[in-house]
Amino acid sequence: MFHVLTGFIYQEKFEFGNEDIEIVSYIPVETIGAKVYHMVFNFLPKDVVILASCNRLVYCGSCFPLQEPTLYNCNPSIKEWIKDENRDERLYLAFELYSSETGAWRKSNEICQCNNNLIKNKGIYIEGVLHWLTDGDQVLTFGVEKELSWLISIPIPTLEFRTIPEACIGESEGKLHYVLVSEEGLHVWYLEDYYEFKWTLKHYKSLEEIEGEYPRFFLNLKNRVLQRVSVDTNPWMNPLGFKDGVLLMKMRAHMYMYDINNNKMAQACSIEDLNSKCTWCPTILPHSLSLVPLNHGDKVPFTPY
Repeated sequence: MFHVLTGFIYQEKFEFGNEDIEIVSYIPVETIGAKVYHMVFNFLPKDVVILASCNRLVYCGSCFPLQEPTLYNCNPSIKEWIKDENRDERLYLAFELYSSETGAWRKSNEICQCNNNLIKNKGIYIEGVLHWLTDGDQVLTFGVEKELSWLISIPIPTLEFRTIPEACIGESEGKLHYVLVSEEGLHVWYLEDYYEFKWTLKHYKSLEEIEGEYPRFFLNLKNRVLQRVSVDTNPWMNPLGFKDGVLLMKMRAHMYMYDINNNKMAQACSIEDLNSKCTWCPTILPHSLSLVPLNHGDKVPFTPY
């Protein structure tokens, strides 16, 4: 069953230090260029950091610094939440399953040898499998039913490019998608086979084509992308989230949504609209409207943050 994308949840974090940024923004899809919402999680008793999303429910924790950290499972669509007091907060890579029926966590026995860092968002859940993009040209996956994990190679190694490319993963039509921006352009692949690592190119557009089709948005795009030859340099064109064929991208001072199926680009908002404090590696969660209560009994997989 597919759920229609309604918007993207956006939260920034500081590049240095442990203090969290309390502002959580919601960028709606249907009203592009309209108001950005900042009070999405004001129904919770504390300011929170967005940790993960699964089955349209959001898992979050109280902001640091705080003497007594608190974790919540919530549904922002109906403003319903449950306080989680059973979570082991030790920081290590492991797989855990949360039952909304019992309100308890259970640690899986599965172990995956992954020496890379998890990057870009907090995991994409597709048809019973959770996916995390890593910085080692692989996607870490975990199947909920059989509790098995494996690593999937991305369609093309990042070392193939002259500059530092940017990528994100997402879901559309029940399939894992990999979005890549480089000096060669915008590529979108989808995964056909999990075990043979078979990717199919779904969409491609060169930077020159993007600039030619949307001249009021972009100027000298390829040369600007070519300037990023170090990870210490902020990317000019950064794909942040992908869902239902809609790509959320940051380009310097603005956010854009690109519908790859209908070939439509629109400016979603400015960075100023997000009350931005630091645009380094924000958390982006695609969100769909849900009226599902929190005690509907599903198993929800997460990993430590």
